[in-house]
Parts: sequence; C-alpha cells; structure tokens
Amino acid sequence: MTNQMKDTLAKLAREFEELERRLSEPDVVQDRAEYKRLSKRHSELEAVVRKYRERQEALKGVEEARSLLKEADEELHKLAREEMERLQAKADAAERELAVLLSPPEPSEDRNAIVEVRAGTGGEEAALFARDLFRMYARFAEKRGWKVEVLSSNDTGLGGVKEVIFAVEGKGAFGLLSYESGVHRVQRVPVTESSGRLHTSAATVAVLLEAEEVEVDIAPDELKIDTYRAAGAGGQHVQKNETAVRITHLPTGLVVTCQDERSQLQNKGRALRVLRSQLLEMKRREQELQVSEARRSQIRSGDRSEKIRTYNFPQRRVTDHRINFSVFNLEEFLAGEIDGMLDALRRADRPEFKTQS
Repeated sequence: MTNQMKDTLAKLAREFEELERRLSEPDVVQDRAEYKRLSKRHSELEAVVRKYRERQEALKGVEEARSLLKEADEELHKLAREEMERLQAKADAAERELAVLLSPPEPSEDRNAIVEVRAGTGGEEAALFARDLFRMYARFAEKRGWKVEVLSSNDTGLGGVKEVIFAVEGKGAFGLLSYESGVHRVQRVPVTESSGRLHTSAATVAVLLEAEEVEVDIAPDELKIDTYRAAGAGGQHVQKNETAVRITHLPTGLVVTCQDERSQLQNKGRALRVLRSQLLEMKRREQELQVSEARRSQIRSGDRSEKIRTYNFPQRRVTDHRINFSVFNLEEFLAGEIDGMLDALRRADRPEFKTQS
C-alpha cells in the first residue's frame, strides 16, 4: 500500500470518528439540517473506514502471531504460521477492496443501465447460454438490491432467448455492469447434443447508460413507428390487436422493437427508452474516439465485438481474457456470484490505485 493511500485512510478514519462524536451531541441532533449533512458524510465514509479497521486489526494479529515464533514449542510455531497466513490473506483482501472503494467514480457510474443480451454463434445452444447470462445478471442485481425490468425479449421454443433487453435500476448499476460488454463464449455439451460432443457457442452483451430525456432530444419526424401483432415462440400470434411496436430512428437507422406488454402505449414507451439509451451510447462512443489512446485502451472498452470471457463447463472455470483472471466456481458464478470478477476488473481498470508493498 502506498504512503499516500495510508495517509488518506488514516485521515478518513479520524474524520469518521469526529463525525460519530458530533452526531451524538444534543445541539447537532436538534439541528435537522446539520444532522442530515453530517449523517450523509458519515454514511459515505462508513464502508471505507470499516474495511480500513478490518485491515488494521488483521495486521495487528499478524504481528502478534509473529511474536509467537520466538517460542521454542514446535507445535506453537505451526499454529502461529497458519494464523499469520490466514490474517495476512485477510489483510490483503481488505487492501484490494479499499483500492476499489477509494477509486474516484466517473459521474455516470451511479446511474441505471440498459443491458442487451443476444445469442451469437451456436444456434439453440447460444440462445440457452444467452438465457443463462440474463439469469446471472438478474440474480446479481437481486443480491445488491437493484431492480430488474425486462423491456423486450425474443424467446425460442426450447427455453432460450434470441435477445433480451432489460433495465437495471440501482446505485452503481452502470459502473459495475459496464465491464460486461463484449462477447461471452461457452464451452459445454449442449442439452440438444445426443453424442456428448463439446460445443463452443457465444452470446454478446452490451451495457448502455440509461438515457434521461434531457440528454437525448428526438424529434417526432425522426421516427418511423410501425405496429403489428405480438407473436410468441414459433410465430403463433398471442394477440389479435396490433400491440407490438417497431420504432426506426431515421437519421441513424437504429431499429427497436417491443412486444412484451399488452398495451401499444406501454410497448412504445419501452421501445423509446431503449432507443434513447442506444443513441446516448453512440454519442459516448464518438466522444471516446476523441480522447487519449490510454483512455481508449482501458478494460471497460464496451466493444461488443471483443471476446472478453470464456465459461468452460468441463473445468468449472470462468476466465476473463482482458486481465487473464480465472475463477473455478462456474455454477456459483452463473448463479450471480460475480463480485470477485468485477472487483478484479475494476482494480485493473484503475491503475492509479494499484497497491504497492
């Protein structure tokens, strides 16, 4: 850990202690505006200071265990070494988390996200994998207390999805999920494979910043809006009325469809929500082309054509190729336990906060 980071953490810990003292004073409690201001700052510092204290306590334990190595008892030596290793690992983990917590967020990181998952090469197996990815993100969001709303989906007859677009609403949603943009590859024996051969399939993920209306101005004459009957898997019509909506943005050629709701008005609103985010993404891409090469080469490129990750079922391994980082808990990973991978990506994306011994 750098000296600058140590000084920053010690300063924040002192500030936190002072805030705790002030918040217990009667005059502050009676001053609602001041109490609210101090409480907000206290809340902002709490996670950092708690993790800092956890690291300090672990390091203290390491030193105490090291002192036991001076004893002559061999069994005591063994126990002391094991305790040192355990506590040092705990301190190192806390240090990595602190590096993430101290990373200065980009203004957009706390915003909501629109996520698009599409089946790629691999036919029905790719559609099943796309469904697995959607469930992975939905469970991850649920764990963090975020809200997931499906805006559009195109299912297949065997339970997969050709495409699913959904909104994730919650503090930090875009900041974390933006690392997921790109091609996800899966290696497994498909349920549709009778001979037991290993197949490789893929799905693409695009994570967009949800646009606010003031950020993207769309003139009515720029839109071509078509309506048609909503269809289910296999092409059978599930409604007699034309509730499905297809919106074409004439200047760019972008097309968005939505048929999940029974109301044409609701489908139009959802389609416009996705279109605004896609137009905002185009604007952001144009701006990124004008910034430095260093910024463009960061981990979070958002390039949906780049193969970023492989899910290898025979080895229970998930590997992110951008940082050459692997975990061996594939089932848990697909059940939404992706925090470790995202933390590793975030640390790699913020080189100014990499720890030093």
